[in-house]
This record gives sequence, C-alpha cells and structure tokens, in this order.
Amino acid sequence: MADYQIHQLKNGIRLVHQQIGLVENGSVAHLGLIIDRGSRDELAHQNGLAHFIEHVIFKGTEKRKAYHILSRLEDVGGELNAFTSKEETVVQTAFLVPHYARALELVADIVFHSVFPEKELKKEQEVVIDEINSYKDTPSEQIFDDFDYLLFPDHPLGKNILGTKKLVKTFDREAVMQFIAQNYHTDKMVISSVGAIEFSKLVKLFEKYFSDKPSNLSNKEREAVNGYFPTEQTKKRRLFQAHCMIGNRAYGLKDDKRVAFSLLNNYLGGPGLNSRLSLAIREKFGFTYNLESNYTPYTDIGNFSVYMGTDKNYIERSIELVHKELKLLRDKKLGPLQLKKAKQQFSGQIAILEESNAVKMHNNGRSLLSYDKISTISDVNKKIQSVSSEAILEVANEVFDPQQMSMLVFR
Repeated sequence: MADYQIHQLKNGIRLVHQQIGLVENGSVAHLGLIIDRGSRDELAHQNGLAHFIEHVIFKGTEKRKAYHILSRLEDVGGELNAFTSKEETVVQTAFLVPHYARALELVADIVFHSVFPEKELKKEQEVVIDEINSYKDTPSEQIFDDFDYLLFPDHPLGKNILGTKKLVKTFDREAVMQFIAQNYHTDKMVISSVGAIEFSKLVKLFEKYFSDKPSNLSNKEREAVNGYFPTEQTKKRRLFQAHCMIGNRAYGLKDDKRVAFSLLNNYLGGPGLNSRLSLAIREKFGFTYNLESNYTPYTDIGNFSVYMGTDKNYIERSIELVHKELKLLRDKKLGPLQLKKAKQQFSGQIAILEESNAVKMHNNGRSLLSYDKISTISDVNKKIQSVSSEAILEVANEVFDPQQMSMLVFR
C-alpha cells in the first residue's frame, strides 16, 4: 500500500491521507484544510484581512453559534485551531480517531457556512488590535516583518500579516465575504489527514461533507515580485538589547537550487548548537543568546535572513563576525567531511520533525498544493545526498553576495 493516497472531488477539492497503524480507537488523528491563499493575496486596502478571517471564521455558522463551534471538538477532547501565513490559511484539528466525521463536518461548516455576524466582527477587531499591540511590544518579532519590507518593498510579501490597526477597523462582513469569494478557490484547497482510518472510509466521509460545495476555480495569478535594491537601516528604539537582521532574496519553492540552499542555511545557522554562526559568535565570544539564520521559500521567490539579538556594545562586532562567516562560505568549498556531517545533521533534523503527525499532516497538504505530489522522507534524503560542495558554493555566492545584502538594526 502506498504511504499516501489522494482523492479529488469534481469541485476541485483534494484529499491526501497518510494511514498510520490501525490500532485502538484511542489513537490521535490530525486533519486540516489547507488553502493556498494568505496575506500575499491581499489587495492594498485588504492588508490583514486574511488573518482577520482566520479569527472570525469561528464566530458562527448558519447552524452553530460560536460556543457550539468551539465546543464541538473540545467536548470530546479534541482541538480546533487556525493560522495564516504569507501564502496559506490553515484550519487544523486533532482528535481521537472515532471522531473523524465530527472533525470533517465541523471544518466544512466553518469554512463554507460561516455567517460573520457584524457584532462579532467588531469584538474581534479589538482582539486583533490587541495582538498587533502585543507584537509591537516584541522587537524580536517586529524586526522580522520590518525586514520583509526591505526585501519586498511595496509588495504584499513585504507587509505584516496582521495588517494595521487602521485597516483592521474597516473590515466588515462585506469585505470578508468578498475576500473569501476572490481567494478561497476549491482547486486551491486540500484536506490533509494523518490517522488510523482506512482510506475508503475517509473518502466516504470526505465526499459526504465536501462534494456538495460549489466549484470556485482559481482564475488569477499572484502578483509578481518587484524590483529589489539592497538597503541598510538603523531604527532607534528604547531597548536593552540591539536586534539585527541581515539578508537577501533567495530561491522559490520550485527552483532547482532550493535544496542546496536549504542545506547551506541549516549548516550556517540552523537549530543545531554547532552551527557555524553559533560556534563563531555565541560559543567563541558569548556575544549573543538569540542567533539564527532562516530561509523561507515562497511560490516564486525566497527570503533569507540572519537574526541576532545582542548587547548594544557588541552589535558592530557581531555584524562583522556574521559577514566573516558568509565570506568564508563564499570563498571556500565545504570539505568532504564537512559536507557529510552537514547532510547527516539536516536529514536527521527533518526525520525528527516528521515524527510529529501534526507536522506530517501540514507538510503533506502543502506539498500537494505546491508540487501536485507528496515528497516522502526518502525523496527528500535523496535530494539532500545529491547536493555537491560545488552547488553549495554556487548558491553561497549568489545569495550571500555582499552587494545584495540588506540590513536592519533596532538599537
């Protein structure tokens, strides 16, 4: 039996299921509806609307009040949640296996039959504004969004997912319904499931609750990224620490160089305490507690950045050390032993993440939306093992080009 099974409805909605061991009914299942639309798909006057909908989708349907939505899975020990990113909106659930029908019916109800009462929208505006205020009180989070704007100026990818307080106050039922009609396309939706249920049984439930949904096929392309000019900015803030971001645009999801750069990014500043940046700055000098590099690939472009928070007295020296490490990776290929260790570490980290069925659920759905297929752990490992030191040197020189680097400092 294949590890993954896929079923598509006439309206375009797809189901991908990974069946885990058929054990007692007490085992936990994970199921989510992943929509290939997020804050990137907003128009200028809609900034923050995709995230706002994620909040208000739980506020009532044609047959349920908010309390009944929240209690439907909670009453049987399950969980219901949602999140929004730049390119996706996800409604996700976790529950005991006997409650698959309950979870599927609930997700279908809130996504396709929410009524968005104006009174509830007004209340949730205040909740989101409070979330925006909380985020502004956290410079280690805000600097990421401000840095996005340097990489993608005047483009939806450069805007904060939460939006602005001014715009959030303008969101009403009409705005919500319009965004859903324009973006919640059925051929851009995937139900992803990981659980101890036979595929044939799950397909029957899927068809029962989703086959009657009207077809709404995608007819628009995402706005292409615009020009990029490297920028350096320093913003004065009343802070104990200095915060810094250094980075550049990188490769999109379908770029052949994505795997090599993912490996390089992990080697440079991934979660391992033995990353290049951690050893060169944290362990050697003790300059910083928070230090990492990040790579986020989007549909057609990517975002690479190094983040650090450090004492203001150490910020200039820490920046020098980051650039020193980037230069070393541009100038010299990884040796055979370095490359082998980097591959082993990256493959191991991915395998550990895949131990989480919740992570599997999301990755399977995202993979189907992005590539029209599921990439197995074996597929990923083969791609990692095929990366050469020459390929890593090439992407290092392209993305770590000092003439293309932007920098943002809060101090």
